[in-house]
Amino acid sequence: MTELLLFSVVVVLLGLAWWLAEGSDDDNGGGGLMQPVLVPVPVRRYRQGR
Repeated sequence: MTELLLFSVVVVLLGLAWWLAEGSDDDNGGGGLMQPVLVPVPVRRYRQGR
């Protein structure tokens, strides 16, 4: 019985470690957090005369 319990705990811990490694946002796998896109904003350099 102890061996079965120990084996189950090891399998659960390995599965949890694998799940956490797969769900990491550190890679560029296409999912998760993405870098913001810089959009150019037009700026007037001189004031328009009135």
